[in-house]
Amino acid sequence: MTIHAEIETPSRAKRLKAVSSAAHERVDNGVMAAAPFASRQAYERFLRFQYRLHRRVETLYADAALQPLLPDLAARSRLAALEQDFADLGLVLPQADLGPALETPEALGWLYVVEGSNMGAAFLAKEAVKLGFSDEFGARHLAGHPDGRGLHWRRFTAALDAVELTPAEDARVESAATAAFDHVEKLIGEEFA
Repeated sequence: MTIHAEIETPSRAKRLKAVSSAAHERVDNGVMAAAPFASRQAYERFLRFQYRLHRRVETLYADAALQPLLPDLAARSRLAALEQDFADLGLVLPQADLGPALETPEALGWLYVVEGSNMGAAFLAKEAVKLGFSDEFGARHLAGHPDGRGLHWRRFTAALDAVELTPAEDARVESAATAAFDHVEKLIGEEFA
């Protein structure tokens, strides 16, 4: 008797998690080492870092070609919430350019990183409360989705996994996610140096 077992290929989201785990850990460690909630001044640097990142990817959230692939993509943008956080604190927005339009594989890699950061924002939001900030004042961009962070993330990864790509395009998604994490590390270094 022969037993045939099909080996299931991990989903795109799981592959991205595996490929980027070391970079993700470096980013997490970099943010925590910067102690962004140690003082209001440190939090302001954290806001600048966040704004520069979200401004960089804003074109992706508005990309008409990505909307049918990732339902509710436009509504996921946190840039307006960040701008309101700056207004709440009476801060001037930093100079930050919009990033370029990207082809679908690269866009998916960047969006995976930025959308994933919303999961970690639950911890950050709790820390922001200690400084007097909340999802209604000063830390709006850290607020979870009304349906919950976990469900919001699972909806995103389900749509991400459903996009049909060639193996070469999947490799580009992975490279783009790595590039996105590298960019985040660079921003952390610049804002918290």
